[in-house]
Amino acid sequence: MPRYNKYRILNNSSKYYAPLRESRGIKNIRHYETPQLNNPTVAQRSRLMTTSHIWKYGDRYYKLANKYYGDVRLWWVIAWYNSAPTEANLITGDVIAIPINIEETLKVLGAM
Repeated sequence: MPRYNKYRILNNSSKYYAPLRESRGIKNIRHYETPQLNNPTVAQRSRLMTTSHIWKYGDRYYKLANKYYGDVRLWWVIAWYNSAPTEANLITGDVIAIPINIEETLKVLGAM
């Protein structure tokens, strides 16, 4: 379930990217439009089923995503939901919430 399915592919010929285009010998750069993700409201969070996980030495978002969703690419959902963009934002003993229903969580975040 790629998270960029609904986003347009853009051809960027902006002056900002001119040095990059010149170094690559291309006229424009193709990329996805920037997704606009939402921070879940308190009401939305209360409707999502979550499980608690106590962060321990060796934990990684991708490992948790694989365990709960069967897809390591969904690591960012756990990071976004907990407002901790990288593992460096967590310390041993922190309790994080892992949303269980990935489809409903992606809808709330605006990724579907």
